[in-house]
Amino acid sequence: MDGRMELSAIGHIANSCWYEISNHFPFLELGVHVIMPNHVHGIIIIKKPDDGRNNGGNGGWNDRRTVETQNFASLQPVSPAPPDSQQISQQPDSSNPLEIPKSKNQFGPQSKNLASVIRGFKTGVTKNARLVNPDFSWRPRYHDHIIRNQISYRNISSTIL
Repeated sequence: MDGRMELSAIGHIANSCWYEISNHFPFLELGVHVIMPNHVHGIIIIKKPDDGRNNGGNGGWNDRRTVETQNFASLQPVSPAPPDSQQISQQPDSSNPLEIPKSKNQFGPQSKNLASVIRGFKTGVTKNARLVNPDFSWRPRYHDHIIRNQISYRNISSTIL
């Protein structure tokens, strides 16, 4: 209206839930965002201590921002059971230091990563939006993009605003 976005009731819910994200995930900082009629654009800055993998080189951009989306490198191969074995043990063999217990998710715990942040945001919006419109639903996925430097950050921020 008059060149400004007028949020619907569900738009206000989405906006409120956006600001709640950092209360649930203290390692995040929220960048700019905009609630559109049928989707959301926003920047989420994941701030975790440097674990030594960054080696500088990016003008300080990544020096304090290490994100581990999936810890594939730490997953060690599990020794296969002998072909004639009829039992599968859920406990690791203490004689084999490379064997780890099987978890429900082959990629490890799925919390404190971008997927869990988006899942929490969408759940919060959905729960409250269905009080307004019982048929409210999200598309099943989301699109993400890693911002790798200050120039890209400024460009994307200005596009969102």
